[in-house]
Amino acid sequence: MNAPDVSLLLEIDREYREKAEAGLLRKIAPRRYNPERVAWLPVLHTHAGVWEFTALFSNTDRAHELHRTHDWVVIFFHDGDAQGQATVVTERHGSLSGLRVVRGREPECARHYRTLAAPAAEHRTAH
Repeated sequence: MNAPDVSLLLEIDREYREKAEAGLLRKIAPRRYNPERVAWLPVLHTHAGVWEFTALFSNTDRAHELHRTHDWVVIFFHDGDAQGQATVVTERHGSLSGLRVVRGREPECARHYRTLAAPAAEHRTAH
């Protein structure tokens, strides 16, 4: 499937969480787990290159069960031909523990973080 690179998805996730925390996003009232119909769920609509994105916190049974409704971010994407969704979470185990990862694409996320760390390591050894 044609899908955005994990680095782009992680950037959308970062933008969403920062803007949601700052109260800069329009909020909707989800039907699920919201009997009072309170508008609490922030939504981000954005684009990058050919991709269009909609991001929001997960409002699934599992997210509520594990108290991750303000950690798990679901990103819907399309480019005119391909469409799909990705879920970004804070990893809790293994070598990526504490980092944001795209579920199902953990190996790509590991490469992404290694690539980010490489310039910093080169800078430290150069001085």
